Amino acid sequence: MSPEHGPRRSRVVTVEPALTQLSKLTASETHRLDRAIVAISVSPQLGTPVPGTLLRDYSDEIDGVRIIYYVTAMQTITIVAYVEA
Repeated sequence: MSPEHGPRRSRVVTVEPALTQLSKLTASETHRLDRAIVAISVSPQLGTPVPGTLLRDYSDEIDGVRIIYYVTAMQTITIVAYVEA
């Protein structure tokens, strides 16, 4: 019997403005943000589309994080443009 595999995750890339924001977060904020990034890497359609753009906006009210991102056409790479925790 072969082991069951979880859903395929997209590779997450963070662009420079988001990297700058990440460097200012506390360890706790980074941990909360990591959970949200894993969620969108598994299910990129979680965020709501930003009208007139290719961007998606994902907010997790429980962890208090927000991520603005877009996903490549093949949904293999999620590019994070903005983070807030």
